[in-house]
Amino acid sequence: MSRTATIERRTGETDVRLTLALDGSGAGTRTTGVGFLDHMLDLLARHGRLDLDVKVSGDLETGAHHTAEDTAIVLGQALDQALGDRAHITRYGAATVPMDEARASCAIDISGRPFMLFEAQLPAGSTGGFEHELTEEFFRALANAAKLTLHLRVEAGSNAHHMIEAAFKAFARALREAVSIDPTETGVPSTKGTLTA
Repeated sequence: MSRTATIERRTGETDVRLTLALDGSGAGTRTTGVGFLDHMLDLLARHGRLDLDVKVSGDLETGAHHTAEDTAIVLGQALDQALGDRAHITRYGAATVPMDEARASCAIDISGRPFMLFEAQLPAGSTGGFEHELTEEFFRALANAAKLTLHLRVEAGSNAHHMIEAAFKAFARALREAVSIDPTETGVPSTKGTLTA
C-alpha cells in the first residue's frame, strides 16, 4: 500500500507545496525561506523516516508566523491523507530525546481527535528567523490538521536551539512509531472501528 500525499495550499500569505511518504528514509528537500524551520523539517524527516519535499514562499517581511503555521497545516493534512483509514497502524507512539542539556518528551495518539498539550519554558527570542514561540504554533496547527492527540513537553534545557531541536526529534520519533505498520493488527486499532472522525 502506498502511504503518500501531495498537498498544495495557496493563501494571500503563503504558497505551500508538500509531498510526503510515510515509509521513507528522510529524503527530499525543505525550503521555506526560514533557515531554522528548514533545519527542523530536515530533523523531522530524518528521525521520522519520512520522505518529505516542502517548498514555501510566504510573507516573511511580516515575520515567520504565517510560513510556520501554514507549513504545519499542510504537513498535517498530508499526514491525514497518507494515513488513509488508519488500518494496521500501531496508533500510539512515545519518545524522549536528549539534546545536550535539553530534553523533550512526546506522546502521540493517532486518534482522529485533534488535541495538543504543549509544556515548555522556551527563552524569548528567535533562531535563524524562527521565533521560539512559533514552536507551539507549529505543533498545534499540525496536530489539528492531522487529527492527532499530541502531548509535547520540553523537560529541561537552557539553550533554545537545543530545546526546540529536542522537541522536533521527540515528535519525529514518536510519530515514526505511531504510523508504523503493526503486523498483528488486522484492522483499525480502535473498538469504534474508525480513527478518522
